[in-house]
Amino acid sequence: MTTMSSPAGPVPLPNARDDRNENEEYLVEDDAHERSVEASLLDEAHIRPSPARAYFIRSLALLCACSLSIGSHYATYILGPLKSRLAREMGTNNTEFSLLISAFSLNSTWTPLVGGILASHMGTTFTSILATGVIFLGQACLLIGNLSDNVRVMALGMFIFGLGVSPLAVVQETIIVRFFKSHGLGVSLALGLVAGKGASFISALTSYPLSERFGPHAPFYASTFLTAFSFTINLVYLFASKWLIRESGTELEPSEIHAEAHSRAASTTGISSEAEALKEVAKKRMVYLRDITKLGDVFWAYIALNVFCGSIWAPFTHLAANVLQRRFDLSEADASLKASYLLAGSVFLYPITGFVIDRVKKRNFVMKLFLLSGLLTLSCYLWLAAPPSWTQTPMPAILSFALGHGFSPLLLVIIVPRIVPLKYVSTTLGAHKALEQTGSTIFQTLAGLALDVKTKKPTHKFSPIDGDDKDVQYLLNAFVFFNVLEIVGILALSHLDSKQKEITARRISSILPHTMDDSDREADPHAVKEPAAGEDEWTAEPSSSDSGVDRRRGNLSRHAHRASLSSVEQSIPLLGNGTRPSTMRRGSRYLVEAVVPDTHDEPPVKVKVLRTKAEVRRGEAFAVLSGAMIAFAWVLFMGTAWYKLRSKEERGGSGNFTLTGH
Repeated sequence: MTTMSSPAGPVPLPNARDDRNENEEYLVEDDAHERSVEASLLDEAHIRPSPARAYFIRSLALLCACSLSIGSHYATYILGPLKSRLAREMGTNNTEFSLLISAFSLNSTWTPLVGGILASHMGTTFTSILATGVIFLGQACLLIGNLSDNVRVMALGMFIFGLGVSPLAVVQETIIVRFFKSHGLGVSLALGLVAGKGASFISALTSYPLSERFGPHAPFYASTFLTAFSFTINLVYLFASKWLIRESGTELEPSEIHAEAHSRAASTTGISSEAEALKEVAKKRMVYLRDITKLGDVFWAYIALNVFCGSIWAPFTHLAANVLQRRFDLSEADASLKASYLLAGSVFLYPITGFVIDRVKKRNFVMKLFLLSGLLTLSCYLWLAAPPSWTQTPMPAILSFALGHGFSPLLLVIIVPRIVPLKYVSTTLGAHKALEQTGSTIFQTLAGLALDVKTKKPTHKFSPIDGDDKDVQYLLNAFVFFNVLEIVGILALSHLDSKQKEITARRISSILPHTMDDSDREADPHAVKEPAAGEDEWTAEPSSSDSGVDRRRGNLSRHAHRASLSSVEQSIPLLGNGTRPSTMRRGSRYLVEAVVPDTHDEPPVKVKVLRTKAEVRRGEAFAVLSGAMIAFAWVLFMGTAWYKLRSKEERGGSGNFTLTGH
């Protein structure tokens, strides 16, 4: 194969030739070299837009990305306020309602991972069209089930709906990261997510009033219409995506580079070497699911945190209206209105949080915000778990949850580009969504079963969702317990983060002066120092061409001498930027990269660390455990649905249940 020559070639690892049958690869070329190849082949310098025009184009892309999830977010939260009404009019019990919610979160236990891989291999544009189309189909099926009073068809609709929800969220966030990774990512992500959160709040606020004013089917008509609207906007983005990418100077995706390579190879035989070079760049940017096992302990601590967050966030927002109605003796309308306030915090806190994070560069600031959110949600559950005779009103709990939950989901997303390289963003977002929804599905299903199992005493109420107060007490106690686990997870993640940064900073401070020595340029590029047993090995190399190295050598040398340990620490991402992990020796050490930013607005120097075999084995064990949790969620849901979902005749038809009003 003929490739373009460059001074920044790959550095082969020792014994790499012996390991080719193991499907292990050479250390990948510097990212700056890949970008230079892409820029030269695609003539990016010629089409680079002015800053003002690029800002306008990126704003259009953000507007399209915000519109993609409006329908799905609105449809997600229409059922919570209608729980008592569905029980009264269709005869659904706690388990059946929980199964309706779990039906869409169930698929989110695996579709985010597939969505991340699809986004990486097929592109965000194709994946978004697939996701919004499936969402619209699922909502249409849900509407049909509601019109026919068939809970099983409604569950099928929610199941289909769930196939597209999480992949769409991954794609939306990936699009925003792609266009704004170096242009105020915090605020851009906040604006992108606040559109969906605003739709969720409006859904919870209007769902019950719509059913009262226009009939019980009105919320389902509204959600179907909005999912159709999002699909239409997605079609607009599909036709405009190439123009948006070109005019904003945005980096191409692997699928787009492949398409350009095939186009050039088909059009002109004289530039086949350029087409091959493009294919090589695209291949290096491909992501494989097995790579996540080599991303380190901090990554897996982050994934575990998502499980606890999923257990205490989504299930509560769906059950809150019924919990408040029973706990504080409220009417359906009043409970629905108060429960909708739980989702109001995100509407104004997302932009504020994004703005603050973009400007506050203090160490562990994001982790401190996360801890604050955990304490606020814990205060909510403690207030609700206290005897109602003491608390009298749910408003302090609602305010506390609205504030705590109002910015914490944004923090989970903002962390991702800081702990993994850009090429792994979509896959990591997929893993984050999958495990968060796994925790949500398991908790939601078990909560419905527990509420029905505890409902044994005869009461004056005839609704199948109502029982004694102990049911809700047990549920709130469970929320308190898992919220405490979430706080422990935040502290553990912060500790691992700080520990890894300290080790990284010590390594960098010891190698940077040596790296900047002029004699290094003449050294054998194949020589790699053997690490001490049990330690990670680091090497440092510039991320630019040789001319860039000459220009920056003095700057970085001065930076290495004057930077303190803490300042270097603060500049290092949680896991470091990196390429696809490789091995130094067969089965012993795995490569990742840490980025050392310079203070002169130059491209960063990348310090390459080799993961120990023990750390990779832990990653493999955590991956197996995550897979087992996803499998358990599926077995739990399928078994519960098989035994608990009833037909219309088994429920006694519609309209046979009455509920004591207030």
